[in-house]
Amino acid sequence: MENLSKDAFLGGKLTLSQPVTGYRAGADPVFLAASVPAKAGDSVLDLGCGIGAALFCLMARVPGLITTGIEINPSYANIARQNAADTGYGADIYKGDLTQMPDTLRQQTFDHVMTNPPFFDRADGSAASDEGRESARGESVDLPAWLDAGVRRLKSKGTLTVIQRADRLPAVLRALDTRMGDIILRPLVPRNGRPAKLILLQARKGAKGPFHLLTPLILHKGEHHAKDGESYTEQAQDILRNGAALPLLD
Repeated sequence: MENLSKDAFLGGKLTLSQPVTGYRAGADPVFLAASVPAKAGDSVLDLGCGIGAALFCLMARVPGLITTGIEINPSYANIARQNAADTGYGADIYKGDLTQMPDTLRQQTFDHVMTNPPFFDRADGSAASDEGRESARGESVDLPAWLDAGVRRLKSKGTLTVIQRADRLPAVLRALDTRMGDIILRPLVPRNGRPAKLILLQARKGAKGPFHLLTPLILHKGEHHAKDGESYTEQAQDILRNGAALPLLD
């Protein structure tokens, strides 16, 4: 793929290549990576890794991880491999359909699975004209099958961390069957007094703990957009610019 830009993440601590047009990684994968409770030596799988933004943000925060990504779009998978080489963060990137994973990947299990599934059910809307944007934003695999693929790749007591649109929370919860417990939810709210647009949800395989609804993370200061420029709250800015963690589990 030609026409790539090099963009800074985590306040310039990380630089990644991504397409100038099509789907471009922004804040969502940074918040996802910040919520994964990984520690050095843990193994992590990113389902639908795109250019690898969430993987490499997580690796920038937690050294010594064993990381893997799978991406169906061959151009984005190639960019993720190039980003792995350019950053020096070793990550195994597979090109493939997560419902028909390569045998070598299906034989593995992981301490953590994270994922930013496509936000839009195309039964309810039109496809994007750009192939890369459509593969990232529009479902080709329905949400239950997507999350099931993640659960299957988890070790016992491993965590699944998901970022998704808030209005799809019922579908996420329905997809998490009795294999998953200790479900923890943090809404992401654009501004104080506004409804949540996104949610971060984490669950543990084989756990039986109760459901926990955490205090929302408010992303921007003030009740309204008052002027041009960034208006992130201190906590949101610490995550986006400094690579701070956003723990969901104790």
